[in-house]
Amino acid sequence: MGKYLFIAEKPSVAQEFAKTLKVNGARRNGFVESDRYVVTWCVGHLVTMSYPDKYDPKLKRWSMDTLPFLPEEFRYEIIPSVKDQFKVVDSLLRREDIERIYVCTDSGREGEYIYRLVEMMSDPAVKTKDRRRVWIDSFTEEEIMRGIREAKPISAYDQLSDSAFLRAKEDYLMGINFSRLLTLRYGDSIAGYLNERYAVISVGRVMTCVLGMVVRREREIRAFVKQPFYRVLGNFSGLEGEWKATAGSRYFGSPKLYKDNGFRERKDAEELIARLNNVTPPEAQVVSVSRKKEKKNPPMLYNLAELQNDCSRFFKISPDQTLQIAQELYEKKLTTYPRTDARVLSSAVAKVISGNLKGLTRYEPAAAFAGEILEGDAWKKIGNTRYTNDKAITDHYAIIPTGSGLGALNSLSETAKKVYLAIVRRFLSIFYPAAEYQKTSVETIIGEEHFFSNFKVRVNDGYLKVLGVSAENENTTEEEDSAVAGGFDPASLKKGMKLSVNGFAIKEGATSPPKRYTSGSMILAMENAGQLIEDESLREEIKGSGIGTSATRAEILKKLVNIGYLQLNKKTQVVTPQLQGEMVYDVVNSSIRPLLNPELTASWEKGLTGVADGTISTEVYMQKLEAFIRRRTDVVKGLNNQMYLRQFFDAAAQYYSPSQRKAAGKRSTSTRTGTSGKRTRGKTGSAKNTAAKKSGT
Repeated sequence: MGKYLFIAEKPSVAQEFAKTLKVNGARRNGFVESDRYVVTWCVGHLVTMSYPDKYDPKLKRWSMDTLPFLPEEFRYEIIPSVKDQFKVVDSLLRREDIERIYVCTDSGREGEYIYRLVEMMSDPAVKTKDRRRVWIDSFTEEEIMRGIREAKPISAYDQLSDSAFLRAKEDYLMGINFSRLLTLRYGDSIAGYLNERYAVISVGRVMTCVLGMVVRREREIRAFVKQPFYRVLGNFSGLEGEWKATAGSRYFGSPKLYKDNGFRERKDAEELIARLNNVTPPEAQVVSVSRKKEKKNPPMLYNLAELQNDCSRFFKISPDQTLQIAQELYEKKLTTYPRTDARVLSSAVAKVISGNLKGLTRYEPAAAFAGEILEGDAWKKIGNTRYTNDKAITDHYAIIPTGSGLGALNSLSETAKKVYLAIVRRFLSIFYPAAEYQKTSVETIIGEEHFFSNFKVRVNDGYLKVLGVSAENENTTEEEDSAVAGGFDPASLKKGMKLSVNGFAIKEGATSPPKRYTSGSMILAMENAGQLIEDESLREEIKGSGIGTSATRAEILKKLVNIGYLQLNKKTQVVTPQLQGEMVYDVVNSSIRPLLNPELTASWEKGLTGVADGTISTEVYMQKLEAFIRRRTDVVKGLNNQMYLRQFFDAAAQYYSPSQRKAAGKRSTSTRTGTSGKRTRGKTGSAKNTAAKKSGT
């Protein structure tokens, strides 16, 4: 009887499979083996795409004459630093006694790609063996065994594999061609401005779009002109109300107004108060009182983007750090698969959710809540709520606690413990009822002018019983409004009541500029990039398509920071551009503008999804990709607008100190994304490929 080979993505994951399968044999060099099973692992990517000079040594020299670079067949190579482990996996795949292969790399597009590259570089005979795909959401023994038991033939994931290969080719081709193209055309302009010998311009399908979002936001902030406004507040027997210019007011429709509840000039607010002080008798009448109950449901479960956003807000950690922690929690069996876009449960998981809850009764911070939930019946009905939706799940359901692995908690950092607790609280909250509020709205009139008051009092905590118990989560609750002054009781108000006028006041305010992105809000903006598209028909067409994926967005942001295009404040997690990033933005804006816009990137992502679900062929996708690269390359070759860019560089540079400009100059000549080599001035140059193979992701 032949053996079964299990190939995991990492050694730690392989260890969990070996433990579940009770593989107690001696650990060899790169694998473990028993009488029945062999378990081995990759170490992330073992294979990568080759640089252009591996196709032709002449391509090592950068030249407009060799662009665009569009190979008919792509070449791949073993990554030198992990070649020993590749040899181990390759030899196991080739072994005659291996009867069946279980692919256990991460259950997603990237995990699929990691294995398919290895198989592609191995013996073609491997494809004749029985190969099955294990698709799991956590590393509990039950889930691992289910994944093995229900593993489908690997052919069921061929379209996902096609999508993965195309994504890599797209990022590779855009990074290679556009980085070389723009460096050759504009590198001297940037270098000259920064007083450096040369400058390299790194361009990518997704990262350039993200750069564009940050630079545009910063320039909107710079161009913002603050508009002060003045609101008038009245106090009537302790009831505080805000004036609004309603129909019948002498100010209704007046150009003096800022919106309908304030003035552009303080003198006009003072004029209104003077008029109100002359009203006889000095009293206000209640003209309407409305009371209604409002409910606020628990939020949806965490996907990776929402988790990264909350961790940026509450714990001030970057999306990359959040992903690392989420991956650690997953590998230690504490939570489910982190690289997910879904915020709901699957119907299958909903049926067995009691297991997760029972496990959490052993987790002290959540024990009381989990026990209370199990005593009720809300958990039995969760499959019929908005928190369960199979149609909203592509690869994986939301990030939730497994209820297992609690013994690993002591090994976590303090920050990781906080992240785990946040995931637990969000999960438990969906089993609690909505928070309930009593809302009272009051309209009063004095003379011909109307004042409005609103009260909101929480009468039932509902799910906030779980989410509202820590300072980290207090901002997730809805702010409770109050227009009460002096302890006024809104229950005493009735229509027709007369209230004495205690006085009026002016409250000065001002319009606010757009907010800068934080690392977390940037991730959400990338996820929801389709909403940024102005064209309504296109926006609807790519609804739900973001830029990047849940697995790559954090890395993209990190890369932009590392190459000096963006700056990330570690304390506040606020993201701002660097001078060099703004200069690259202006270069791209003047040459290949679509790269800066979400429309292009989101439409490519939609195309990759189409390949994965079989609605778009790989041939059609590649034809469109190559046509785009050829067309844009020809346009840039015909441009001669280098001197035109000086005005934009000057406009950006005024916002940076001399030391920041000098730092930008040093960064412009530094190694880029795994690339080395200098470029000489002129039409041709010598360099290793400046755009790394993953440039553009």
